[in-house]
Amino acid sequence: MKENIFVSSISKKEFPISEKISAKSIRKPIFDLIVKENNSFTNTSVISISELNKYREKYIGSLLLNEEEELSGLENMVLDSMKDKSSLSQIIEVKSKSTFGQKIADKVAQFGGSWTFILSFLFFLIVWIIVNVFLLINKGFDPYPFILLNLILSCIAALQAPVIMMSQNRQEEKDRERAKNDYMINLKSELEIRMLHEKIDHLILHQEQSMLEIQKVQIDMMNDIIDKINNPKS
Repeated sequence: MKENIFVSSISKKEFPISEKISAKSIRKPIFDLIVKENNSFTNTSVISISELNKYREKYIGSLLLNEEEELSGLENMVLDSMKDKSSLSQIIEVKSKSTFGQKIADKVAQFGGSWTFILSFLFFLIVWIIVNVFLLINKGFDPYPFILLNLILSCIAALQAPVIMMSQNRQEEKDRERAKNDYMINLKSELEIRMLHEKIDHLILHQEQSMLEIQKVQIDMMNDIIDKINNPKS
């Protein structure tokens, strides 16, 4: 049973032989990072794939730190999602809970910027003018030049403008959140592609080593056959 396990040169823990990684197959930047934290790690050492993945994540984090000089909260969130192997889209899902005032502001802005509002208000103005000028013969509640109507229009404009600005500010906040989410998703995609390149390079190198071992065995078998042919009596 002991033949199916190996001891890691770093943690000194036992792992299945299927997770065994030779130090020679590790890319130099990651190898240097391991050596920096473990002076006893050499080209003849071995490490488990789970331990190697931790150093890969540290290497990616150091790349980000070198590029940005300082890891932001968004980048830390991306790294955490990679460590937990969780879906980033679930973490950054926008759950906007609007207050009652914000909902009213959105409705007012939506209605105030529609043809329904324009046509309705135009109809109201025409009816107001017809009633006061023609039906009440300019002696009604608001005769020409319609001072009451001007007051109503001024009040509507004074109230409508800040409400629309409130709605626009909320829309800008949503746009900023979407931009942050897009940045985090793109960043995680880039980092996962780098990790994938690392793993593919390792697999290719591991396959090459396996092929060389097979070729060596085949050469030894060929040599044995040639020796038997040359020395049949032996």
